[in-house]
Amino acid sequence: MKKIVLAGGTGFVGQYLEKKFTEQGYQVIIISRQPSHLNWTNHTGIVSALEGAEMVVNLAGKSVNCRYTEANKREIFDSRMETTEALGTAILSCDNPPPLWVNSSTSTIYRHAEDRPMTEANGEFGKGFSVEVGKAWEQALFSFNLPNTRQVALRLSIVLGKDGGVMIPYENMVRFGLGGKQGNGKQMFSWIHIEDVYRIILFVRDHDHLSGVINTTSAEPVTNRELMKQLRIAMDKRLGLPATKWMLNIGAVAIGTEPELILKSRWILPERLQQEGFHFTYPTLDKALKNILHKTL
Repeated sequence: MKKIVLAGGTGFVGQYLEKKFTEQGYQVIIISRQPSHLNWTNHTGIVSALEGAEMVVNLAGKSVNCRYTEANKREIFDSRMETTEALGTAILSCDNPPPLWVNSSTSTIYRHAEDRPMTEANGEFGKGFSVEVGKAWEQALFSFNLPNTRQVALRLSIVLGKDGGVMIPYENMVRFGLGGKQGNGKQMFSWIHIEDVYRIILFVRDHDHLSGVINTTSAEPVTNRELMKQLRIAMDKRLGLPATKWMLNIGAVAIGTEPELILKSRWILPERLQQEGFHFTYPTLDKALKNILHKTL
């Protein structure tokens, strides 16, 4: 049986990938801190899981949807560095290592951009905690010299899918009449449907010349104003009250998150995927929302 290792495979994206790969006939081994899974402290067990695996996909890391207290920042940082380093060390110990290591990264590594889009070739890094986490995360991955294992960092944009992730708070805002623009509404919203995340992983698997960083995002980003408009249309809500920056700052404190998650302009394009000829199942936001909210194929 084909084997894949999902590291940190208990979240929204990980559960989706587990289901899809299981349907494709894979044995899926999950590394996490849950008692029913292979534990991160079990180096011997991780090496055994990686032996002969077709690939390892690492999604591990504390959610950034929280207040950036010093304790939370340390956990966000350490959870990414320690798990990535544990995988690299385990791969080095393998006699038959997986030929592909896909590691999560973040599109938030790029600067706030309202002037032009960021690509892998010409993107500019920003400043601040989230950017430093992204840079360190990728450095941890690529610090390992693995001659028999390709290393790919997926710079994930905001992942949209059914019954989880960011769609739940966005749906709630629209449902309760708060579906207007947020801030000035000009900030760009780069997104990707969760099915296309899965398909990009398969695409990378099947194109063995691909390595390095890959912007994992739709080729059709939208402004925040357009995002909220499309959500209202998809949910058949005519009106939505806007939220000013000061309202978002207060609201973020109330719900225990950071306003950066909404106010930062993420304008990212998947240049490498486009050059390689990847075709998105959900290339535009309206199609993605129709699938997610109306449960269509």
